Formats: sequence, structure tokens, C-alpha cells
Amino acid sequence: MPKPILICTDLDRTLLPNGRQPESPGARDHFARLVAHPEVTLAYVSGRHRELVEDAIQEYELPLPDWVIGDVGTTIYQVDSGEWLHWSEWEQDIATDWRGLTANDLRPLFTDLSSLRLQEDTKQNRYKLSYYLPLQKDIDALQHEMTHRLNAQNLAASLIYSVDEAASTGLLDVLPARATKLHAVEFLMQHQGFNVTNTVFAGDSGNDLPVLASAIHSVLVANADSEVVEQAKTQALQKGTMAAFYLAQGGFLGMNGNYSAGILEGVAHYHPDTRHWMEEDDEQ
Repeated sequence: MPKPILICTDLDRTLLPNGRQPESPGARDHFARLVAHPEVTLAYVSGRHRELVEDAIQEYELPLPDWVIGDVGTTIYQVDSGEWLHWSEWEQDIATDWRGLTANDLRPLFTDLSSLRLQEDTKQNRYKLSYYLPLQKDIDALQHEMTHRLNAQNLAASLIYSVDEAASTGLLDVLPARATKLHAVEFLMQHQGFNVTNTVFAGDSGNDLPVLASAIHSVLVANADSEVVEQAKTQALQKGTMAAFYLAQGGFLGMNGNYSAGILEGVAHYHPDTRHWMEEDDEQ
């Protein structure tokens, strides 16, 4: 009897083919066949807020997930028959990191840092403080200064840096320390009865690195930036988790390994028995 599998995937430039590289024709159809199986629980893990996740589902005709981890790990929703149920247990878990404060309360700590520009209100929430910054900025020095200020206030926080390639700008999120994608995925696994061997995470960018380098089975899609590839390999080697890291190469089912083709390649790498689920309609 097939065993349950939790598939967690980033959206932009991972499942969504909105990067520079081409998408393999039919790749999302194969993905839909895979996740339609009752043994599969599907979670979208994204920096997007709820409305933008819903936009992506509609625009790219994506399967409706069972769970959505949004806002770079600061919100979790259960999606049941099209209804989005906010998972308050998760926010209660991460709230203690900021000792009762919210993102609005943290803004004054960084107002004098001229390279930071607040993102739009729709991209902020109670536990996510988000900035734009120039790509050429010395991000290490900036993060060091911001971390120093947070520590001085006895606030446990994570700083997550990534790049918006389309807009050619840097993105920096200030989150409670436990509100990263990694901890959100682990929280979901724990509460839904999954473990590192029957969970697969797929990603492409800097804010996916904590999961990609963890003990959770993960796949980095072939269209990922070369710098992210090297960082993921280095971190996985340092943590001794290379056996749980897979870099999509292309060639699987005749596809190029980009976007959803890379996700499928990674899932089949860890769970070879799922391959026929992806091909069923082709075999008929």
C-alpha cells in the first residue's frame, strides 16, 4: 500500500515558471497528476501573502493545496474544500520570540538605515517586517548591524535575504526566529504526522536555503541561480545533510528539470514508486 507523502514547494520560480529559463511543456500536468493521489498532502510554501497565492493558483491553474505556508513562514492556512482556515496555533508558537511586540513595533529600530526601504503594507503582517534594498548593498554588514540592534532589545529574530530577479532588487524580511520556512514546515510535519523521510521540499532561492540544507528531503530545481546552488551544497556539506539534498539535472520524463519538472524529478529520486503516478495518463 502506498505510503503518505508530504510535498512542500515554494511557488515563484519553483512551481511557477516565472523565471528566465523555459518550462518543459506538460510539466505542470504531470505535477497535477502526482498531487491528485490521496496519499499526497500538498503544501505551498511562499513569501507571498494569501491573496497573491490565490492569484498564482488561478493564473497558473495550479492544484488547490491542502496547506499554505505564506508570508515567508509567518502564516499557515489549512485549505479545506476551498475555504482557507487560519492556523492560529502557529502564530501563538512564534509570538514569544518578540515578547509581545509586532512588526510595527520593530520599525523604529531601523529607520536610520538609509539603504532599507519599507515594502508595501500588503507585504507586511503582524510578524513580518519587509524591506527592499539595493542589490549592490553589503548585505552581511547590514544584517550584522540589524542583528546587533535586535539582540540589544532581547528579541529573537531571523533575517531572510533573497533577490527579486524580475525587479532587480534585494528583499529582506525580519521575522521571529522560529518563523522561517524551515520551522513552519517542521511545525506542519509534526502536527500532521510526517517526518524527514516522507516529506519532500522544493525550492530555488535564498530564503529556501534553511530547508534545503536541513535533514528534510529536498530538491533544488535546475533553474536555481548558480550562487544559490553553491550555497545550498556548502551548507548541506557543513551540516552533514548531503544525502537529503538533490539538485535537479533534467532528463527525467524527457523534461529539463526547471520549475515543476525539477520538483517531479526530486520526488521520484526520493520516492521512485511515485513515477507511475506522474505518467498515468500517458500510459492509457
